[in-house]
Amino acid sequence: MSKKVLIVGGVAGGASAAARLRRLDETAEIIIFEKGEFISFANCGLPYFIGETIQDRSKLLVTSPDMMKNRFNIDVRVCSEVIQVDSENKKVVVRSKHLGEYEETFDDLILSPGAKPIVPNLQGIESNKIFTLRNIPDTDQIKSVVDQNDIQKAIIVGGGYIGVEMAESLVQRGLQVTLIESAPHILAPFDSDMVTHAEKEMQEHGVQFIFNDRIEAFQDDQAEITAIMQSGKKLTVDIVIMAIGVVPDTAFLQKTDINLGEKGHIIVNDEMQTNVKGIWAVGDAVEVKHFVHQQKTAIPLAGPANKQGRIVADQICGIPSTYKGTQGTSVIKIFNLTGASTGLNERNLKQFNMPYHVVHVHPLSHAGYYPGAKPLSLKLIFQDDGKILGAQAFGKEGVDKRIDVLATTIRLGGTIYDLTELELCYAPPYSSAKDPVNMAGYVAENLLTGKSDIYVIEDLINQFDPNDMVLIDVRTEQEFEKGAIEGSIHIPVDELRERKEELPSNKELWVYCQVGVRGHIASRILVQEGFKVKNLTGGYKSYEISEKSSS
Repeated sequence: MSKKVLIVGGVAGGASAAARLRRLDETAEIIIFEKGEFISFANCGLPYFIGETIQDRSKLLVTSPDMMKNRFNIDVRVCSEVIQVDSENKKVVVRSKHLGEYEETFDDLILSPGAKPIVPNLQGIESNKIFTLRNIPDTDQIKSVVDQNDIQKAIIVGGGYIGVEMAESLVQRGLQVTLIESAPHILAPFDSDMVTHAEKEMQEHGVQFIFNDRIEAFQDDQAEITAIMQSGKKLTVDIVIMAIGVVPDTAFLQKTDINLGEKGHIIVNDEMQTNVKGIWAVGDAVEVKHFVHQQKTAIPLAGPANKQGRIVADQICGIPSTYKGTQGTSVIKIFNLTGASTGLNERNLKQFNMPYHVVHVHPLSHAGYYPGAKPLSLKLIFQDDGKILGAQAFGKEGVDKRIDVLATTIRLGGTIYDLTELELCYAPPYSSAKDPVNMAGYVAENLLTGKSDIYVIEDLINQFDPNDMVLIDVRTEQEFEKGAIEGSIHIPVDELRERKEELPSNKELWVYCQVGVRGHIASRILVQEGFKVKNLTGGYKSYEISEKSSS
């Protein structure tokens, strides 16, 4: 007897579940209910259509109801919202634009309702100059307004991925953009010692920032709209984009037997099944395990949603399949810069009281002697046993492939020792004989095997005591004169052996160079001469980045 499977919501999770289910079972009756007009669209591409990097709107439409019907024999019902779920009697109530309200029974139910933008309850929030961006109609509205010649100034509220991408898109359209973020920095997946790369890039392209402040009210005077800040500051613009995050779109499940988390996320097991047999859930609306720390989390990303949809289809067809967790691997374009991260950052680790080590490397994207090499900043976070906990990188070239390698290593249970052994493709236009991933592994291995001791900027601020320690700059004289850490003495690494008598034997020596390599060489020279030495990981370049983050 064939199964009847209902799917609530399309886009990544629901549509992938439907297509996989059909490939596995030609006899199943499959119905998708989509609240909006579009069954599957490239929601990650929406800001780029507004910015006109993508000019053909049809390119955003991944599939259509007709294609799903013709190719997969799937019944797609758009403008059809599931408003009730009766788990005991295995039926749903649907509110359709064309058919009114009706019931539909099921054998299995897949919930993929997604998430909706957070809209704070502020005075004036109902203004028609305030927008959120989540779907095609939102995109059409925003683009229509931006296309008007009299639109000149915009506020972006929220410094997450959508906020940053919208800021870039609006700047490309010629608008003056101010991004308001209530936290000290944008892009929460990145630590403050890394994210300043992104902030500097945006500022250089004209984006203005307001940090540590929030909007308390809006005033719409018909021609313009004014944001009134908690600090008392007022900002008058033509358009406001709210991008402060999302919440699961699960209000229709509140009165069901389906267990929900504190914030409304659907709770599932590792088979993506809810507490109710025959009801499954995928995508932005579910609570999942974090792959690294194994605690519950919610990470709204398209890749995991697609994988979850596939797993549910397997389960319904009797194929053993489990979801092992989300590690949050993501990448973002910021004008001419790329940022990417995977796993946990330092804020996460401190929140869970997990001990960790950090190293920074600043290699080039490919061999320095081949034209066009670009600087790359890579941060690696790991445990005493070498287990990799997370990584972050910024640069103009080669960022995504390095984080992809690290994300894969994490997923396969690899350690920093594996990074030293990875055989990655090399030719001068693409990498170096020692790839940046290998280099990060070498630095981490030196630390864990006792070949070097390191310090980070936070140690310099909180632990350095001039009574017990000496700060030594081992760069060239020209580098030292351009800028140095206050209080440091200057002895180039090539002169250390001859000038070691100048160093106090009763104090700890904290050395640094430009990116950490010469500092490591200096520490190896001095340790073997009987000194106790620490090297600044990432060198003076990491110090400069940190200085920008605190300014």
